[in-house]
This record gives sequence, structure tokens and C-alpha cells, in this order.
Amino acid sequence: QVHLAESGGGLVQPGGSLRLSCVASGFTGDYYAIGWFRQAPGKEREGVGCISVNDRESVIRDSYKGRFTISKSQNSQNTIYLQLTSLKPEDTGVYYCGGVSSVSWCEPRVASWYDNWGQGTQVTVTS
Repeated sequence: QVHLAESGGGLVQPGGSLRLSCVASGFTGDYYAIGWFRQAPGKEREGVGCISVNDRESVIRDSYKGRFTISKSQNSQNTIYLQLTSLKPEDTGVYYCGGVSSVSWCEPRVASWYDNWGQGTQVTVTS
């Protein structure tokens, strides 16, 4: 059974940085994908980017390029990071990682492409 767990959220000032982690378990082998999504209050879940774990190829949506990056841990086989930099108040929301197995690519926009989700981690950007 697949299980995803996010961590690393918190309260940060504008311009600050956070590194979110997604620990994945239950996938068989490396052919799976992790997507990062966020949901602001009153809004739909929005894709930030994704990574195909087998080849470590990541995709960041244009809106977040230059500020956010996705990577796979060098030390932990099943930990995916979302590095957030130059944070803005509008980045506030709950950040989720989604997972899907048996794929060699990833989908950065469509939440329904993923069939497993973590509980989310809150990011609040405020002065």
C-alpha cells in the first residue's frame, strides 16, 4: 500500500525559503512519479511541478520556474524535495505530494493523474 507523508512547512517571511519533503513508501521499484500541488484557501488544488523518480527528471510549471525546484534525495531512496525560495504571500497554502506508480514520466498540472496523496503541509508566508 502506497503511503506519502509531507513535512517541512511552516511560517516564513516574504523572500524566505523552505524545503518541503515527501517521503514515499509502498511503491515497487523506481518507476513512479511524484507531483507537488498546492491549495490556497478557497481555491482548487494547483500543480507546482513533478518528478519521475526513475530518471530524476523534474518539471516545474512556468509560474514557478526560478523560485521552486524539485529533486530526489541523494541519501534517501524515497524522499522527494520541493525547494521553495523567494516566497511571496500568495504562495501561502497547503502543499501536497501526489504519487502514481508504473510510469516513467510525470504530469505537473493534473491532480487526478495521481492516485495517492499525503496529508499536506501548511506553508504560510507573512510579514
